[in-house]
Amino acid sequence: MLYFVNIEALSYYRRVPVCTIICIFAADLTTKSQRRPQSFLYLFIISKMIDKTIVIDTVKEAINGTDMFLVDVTVDNSNSIIVTLDSYEGMDVDTCADIARKIESRLDRDTEDYDLEVGSAGLTTPFKVKEQYLKNIGNEVEVLTRDGRKLHGILDEAGDTSFTIFTKVKEKVEGKKRPVEVDKQVVIDYDNAKSVKYVITF
Repeated sequence: MLYFVNIEALSYYRRVPVCTIICIFAADLTTKSQRRPQSFLYLFIISKMIDKTIVIDTVKEAINGTDMFLVDVTVDNSNSIIVTLDSYEGMDVDTCADIARKIESRLDRDTEDYDLEVGSAGLTTPFKVKEQYLKNIGNEVEVLTRDGRKLHGILDEAGDTSFTIFTKVKEKVEGKKRPVEVDKQVVIDYDNAKSVKYVITF
C-alpha cells in the first residue's frame, strides 16, 4: 500500500511501526494567493506485507492429526488475513478461536499490523480443495462446467485429476418415441469444472 503524506503528517506516521520509508523528496508549490513558494516534504511509505507462508504453516501445524483441512488463505494489501477451514465432522467457534490465537502468536503487531478472520467454509460455497469433494461423496452436488453445462447429481468419486457424479440425462431409448431420463455416470476433470457445490435437500 502506497501513501503520500506531507511533513505535517510525519508525527503521525512515527507512531505507525508497520511502515517503512523508502523515498523522501521535496516539492515547491506556488498558488495564486501565495507570493512565495511553499515547500513540502513528501514521504513514500510502504506497509510491510504479512508473510502468507507463515500463516499457512501455522494453520497446518495446528490442524495436524485432526480431521480438519485447510481450504484457503488470503492476505490482501491492507494485511487483512482470511483463513478458511473445513472438517469431515464439522467445526465450532472455539476451534476457530484457538487457531486464530496460534496464528497471532506467530505474528508481531509491533511490526505487522493486520486484521485476522478464521472461519469455516460455507455449506453451499464452491469447493476449492480435493478434501471437500471427498467429504461430500454420496451427497448431491451442482456442477457448472466451463463449457456452460449445468449438472445435478450424486458425487460418487474424487480422484487426483477428476471426479465422478451420477446424474440423470435424457437419451433416446429403443422402443420409445421420446427421450427418457436415465442414470448416467459422468467423469469431469477438475480443470473443466467452473463451480462445484453442495446442494441442500429437504
